[in-house]
Amino acid sequence: MASRTPVNPEDFIITRKRKKYKFALFHNSPVCFELDEWDGSYVPSVIEIGAGTGLFSVEQAAGHPEGAFLAVDVKADRLQKGAASAVEQGLANMRFLRSRADQLPEVVPAHSADIIWVTFPDPFPKKHSAGRRLTHPTFLKVYRRLLKEDGALYFKTDAHALFEWSLEQLVAEGWTIKELSFDLHESDLAEWYKVKTNYETRFISEGLMIHFVKAIPPKEG
Repeated sequence: MASRTPVNPEDFIITRKRKKYKFALFHNSPVCFELDEWDGSYVPSVIEIGAGTGLFSVEQAAGHPEGAFLAVDVKADRLQKGAASAVEQGLANMRFLRSRADQLPEVVPAHSADIIWVTFPDPFPKKHSAGRRLTHPTFLKVYRRLLKEDGALYFKTDAHALFEWSLEQLVAEGWTIKELSFDLHESDLAEWYKVKTNYETRFISEGLMIHFVKAIPPKEG
């Protein structure tokens, strides 16, 4: 793992205001990593992709100390919020990585994860942007590579059109739908599925239904 030169967050309060300040907090955090800094000795069993602040994963990690959790997002200034919470709580089973989803096979061993969460990704509603959706077959192939044979993908969204499209992609790619709800918080599914992200709390307050699916990857070969 590459060594770091500490950065003083106070140096960034005026220059570009708060955003650089937050990047400095990410840079200095002992639980935050850039792709080329990743400590390969930590093998995550639960990965949240497009994690935003990562607070959803932090709550999951606090409740499941036996797991090894990783929150992944392309924006370091978001992840630093969850990182600060994880450090404050003394969570030894939580890490944060600034990375794209398609880069994860570079640092996560094949077939090592039990769970991958995709939580409220950008729906990219225009047809020409479909390849950027985190449930596009390109990404499903990445998740299949990362998950154990008995692992599972968990997907939550408020975007109805994206959810239906995603179900179509899962079926077309040979994934098995194990659990499904178009209104997660009114369902009898497991309570730990219902731990809320920041977006989820806002969407529920606006009267939106949360869609959820648990899917098992196809067998290889």
